[in-house]
Amino acid sequence: MAAETTVRRLVDAAERLFAERGIDAVSLREINAAAGQRNSTALQYHFGDRAGLLKAVLAKHRPEIEARRHQLLDEYEARGPLPPVQARRTLAAALVRPAAAKLADPDGGRAYLRVMEQLVHRVPPSLPDDGGGSIGRWRELVAPLLPETAVRLHQRFMAIRMTYVELARRAGAAPARDDRLFTSHLIDVVAAVLASEVSDETARLLAEREQAAGRPGGSQTPNASG
Repeated sequence: MAAETTVRRLVDAAERLFAERGIDAVSLREINAAAGQRNSTALQYHFGDRAGLLKAVLAKHRPEIEARRHQLLDEYEARGPLPPVQARRTLAAALVRPAAAKLADPDGGRAYLRVMEQLVHRVPPSLPDDGGGSIGRWRELVAPLLPETAVRLHQRFMAIRMTYVELARRAGAAPARDDRLFTSHLIDVVAAVLASEVSDETARLLAEREQAAGRPGGSQTPNASG
């Protein structure tokens, strides 16, 4: 069996089992067997360990999503300033649509979405977004539309997490004939999260927490999940 075929079978088996049973709940031996590999060291030879295999699963899908999201963000910036409501929904769509397209990808797209949900629930969250990635760019474009308090409360990450939770829920169900209504409604919901106002009570409690932690007024730079 050619090395390229072996790698593809291992990645396909991993994304399916990671989605069905959890990234940490399936053994490398099981993945190796599911890929039809008689050589028990095939997986370690090609990927090194679980982290290397997971990286390969994400790399299978990420370029397409990154390219589409960057395209949507390019279009957003080219249009110039928009009214806040329209700007938030346009950016919500740039977050949601590239990933939602994986619902119709027969080559492991739905499994990928279920894997991504697991990553956003990790502590700290594990989002595959190296320097220059579309998620980092999206966060920078959304920030001016949010009050500082919302940024400090990580409202952008809440939108990201909700996106992948809902996409994974959809991916785990039987395929639908048409995902357009689901996707449009998810964009509405994500835009609403971005537009959520921070109450006086929440702002007061945040200030108290930051003071107790020695960060009066939230002068620290928000972390990557903001």
